[in-house]
Amino acid sequence: MILIFGGTTEGRIAVEVCDQAGKPFFYSTKGNLQDVEMHNGVRLSGVLSANDIKTFCMRHSIGCIIDAAHPFAENLHKAIDEAGVPVIRLQRSFPKHTDGVTYCRNYEDAARRMEADNVGCLLALSGVNTISKLRGYWTAHKTFFRILNRKESTDKVHEAGFPDSQIILYNDSLSLPSADDELLLMRQVGCDAILTKESGTSGGFEAKVSTARRLGLKVYVIECPRLPQQWTYVTGRYGLRRSIEQMLPTFFPLKTGLTTGACATAAAKAALLSLLYDDDAEEVSFALPDGEILSIAVEHDAKGVASVTKDYSDDPDVTKGCRITANVVCHASSGKDRAPVPDHTQQVRFLKGKGVGTVTLPGLGIPVGEPAVNPTPRKMISDEISRLTHADVDVTISVENGEDIATRTFNPRVGVLDGISILGTSGIVHPLSNDAFIRSIRRELEVAWAIGRREIGLVAGMKSERALKKEKDIRCVHYGNFIGEALKAAHEIGFRHATLAIMIGKAVKLAAGNLDTHSHKVVMDKDFLVSTALSLNIDPSPIRNITMARELWDIMPESFFERIKSLCHENCMTVFPQGEIKIILICDTLQ
Repeated sequence: MILIFGGTTEGRIAVEVCDQAGKPFFYSTKGNLQDVEMHNGVRLSGVLSANDIKTFCMRHSIGCIIDAAHPFAENLHKAIDEAGVPVIRLQRSFPKHTDGVTYCRNYEDAARRMEADNVGCLLALSGVNTISKLRGYWTAHKTFFRILNRKESTDKVHEAGFPDSQIILYNDSLSLPSADDELLLMRQVGCDAILTKESGTSGGFEAKVSTARRLGLKVYVIECPRLPQQWTYVTGRYGLRRSIEQMLPTFFPLKTGLTTGACATAAAKAALLSLLYDDDAEEVSFALPDGEILSIAVEHDAKGVASVTKDYSDDPDVTKGCRITANVVCHASSGKDRAPVPDHTQQVRFLKGKGVGTVTLPGLGIPVGEPAVNPTPRKMISDEISRLTHADVDVTISVENGEDIATRTFNPRVGVLDGISILGTSGIVHPLSNDAFIRSIRRELEVAWAIGRREIGLVAGMKSERALKKEKDIRCVHYGNFIGEALKAAHEIGFRHATLAIMIGKAVKLAAGNLDTHSHKVVMDKDFLVSTALSLNIDPSPIRNITMARELWDIMPESFFERIKSLCHENCMTVFPQGEIKIILICDTLQ
């Protein structure tokens, strides 16, 4: 069992991740004000002491605690640590310390510094609980506090004896104050300094600090308390799930993994760190396309050369367990010189290593003749390199036994020869292709129905989910390749309204009548595409030269895609009768 401590945005993320397992878990908050959508979770409320937590964990066989509470919930963090249960800390992202900002160890330190700097009027954005901690300061200096518009907050103000005239109330029911809201408030108060906590990006920290600095105000920040070193730290949903899979291997029915692109990124960064800084750490952190930071194990083969063994997921993937190596070379007078050269645009060149294929046909988004390192992995690698150096860098990616692995893929059909492609749009391999995944689709649909959703969005992955959510506020479930199974399950559960977001590669397979679009079972049918074009009096000859469905965007008119959407709709209705289905065709170039 899992016990989550939340009450935050991170708490909601932890609930979403754990709900995917279809197993019970506990979600604990100090109060009951936070509205959380969950199907399998049991809600707890109230303050728990260290002894309470320890007793609860023993009684309910808690094998893992997820601490997703506020960074400044110091008493709770201490109590969690004393419970003696393995802890995963779902941590916020924290901006780097900024020049011109005064960082303080605690409130006493902040008060001393503000007095020394002769602050005339302070706007405290540190919360109602800090009024008592700053009593010595505000009794002697003009201070305004902004607090949540809640009875429990105003009660604390009165208990502290703080004047109502210097309280600013705000309602958090919609969202955190924007930068414009902060600007208006600071001008209205007429302060010459602000005090805030290092609450992270999801706590509105950057909006407060950047606005104050624009106005020329002094900024004082209470540093985030330190947490136990022995905890496991993650910064998002993927890292959280991977950590749960390691601590509680049976909690999720399927295990996720890393794409070849993510492995190549980690290997390239590790290789560059060893080259520039003689850093041969056994683990390296890197950013996924959505900004989440992951850390994975690496091996150092030589200076400037590092490898990652692709970890195992429960997806039937021919690259499972393969060894991906990066060799980096810097072209600069000093490889450690990170200073940018005026008018110089950094060049990151990708060179073909053994086991990585060469692109021989257009349509893959990579120039013909280049190594088959796809656009998203190229960007991930380039971004990590640019954070470490401004020098030009050559990156050679190789894959052990890549030529043999490639014979078990469709690479030759799309013009990738002599090796595999380095792939991945999210960095994460979701287990897509077995009965357990189909069951997980149903569980997610059941969660959506149980929390009151009556329209569902069905998406293949994060790219199509982002595109769909730009159009409407909708709960999304990933179908992977199992369009038919997802629609059937949705209909059986009770849904009668669905929106299917689909990219052209899967769309042409679905339009041809394939409700399971996995490449192991079905490939793009050019004869079908030709006949579709002919039925619309469109010249089909350009179709015969394409290797990837995405090339259709450049050679076919709008009427062709409308017909594809219509055929997709017809085939979906065979498993979703008496319902409404909207088909949205997602352009492959969307990020």
